[in-house]
Amino acid sequence: MRLLMTILAALASTLTATTLEKLTFDEMVAKSTQIVRGRIALSTVRQHGAIYYSHYKVQVSEQYKGAAAKSIDVVLPGGTIGRSQQTFSGVPTFPADTDLVLFLWTSKTGLTHIIGLSQGVFQVSKNAAGQTIFSRGAIQEGLIDARTGRPTSDTGMRFTSQEFSSRVRSQGAQQ
Repeated sequence: MRLLMTILAALASTLTATTLEKLTFDEMVAKSTQIVRGRIALSTVRQHGAIYYSHYKVQVSEQYKGAAAKSIDVVLPGGTIGRSQQTFSGVPTFPADTDLVLFLWTSKTGLTHIIGLSQGVFQVSKNAAGQTIFSRGAIQEGLIDARTGRPTSDTGMRFTSQEFSSRVRSQGAQQ
């Protein structure tokens, strides 16, 4: 019975709900220390304090904001070490070799995170006319309006690469 209680307590500690502040595109640009396009090249999981973090090596192909870099180590909360797993709602997953645009910020500890978790991740694709498109679907996790503190919804975002670059530049972020 004691073993069962220990296992249940461990499982309960890994089940967490996340409430995210809904961010506009302009807010994500302003809050980001870097905005990059790149491919996910490598993933490892390391423990930082009580939290597991998945570390993704991003091979940068385009830099929209921040210091130029060929690669960036980006962390997301959660992951598996041995038989122990931690998961958090709102955290995106990245298959290897995925082409993405990421809105990033670096913490005081030096770890680079994604702004707004799933909000700061855009998939890269081509439309029927051959234009490069940056998009993200609607966020399904709990979002709140920062002004009212009330739950709100999200409809996703979609830009051509030209529209995206122009919007970032209009925020004075192009470096």
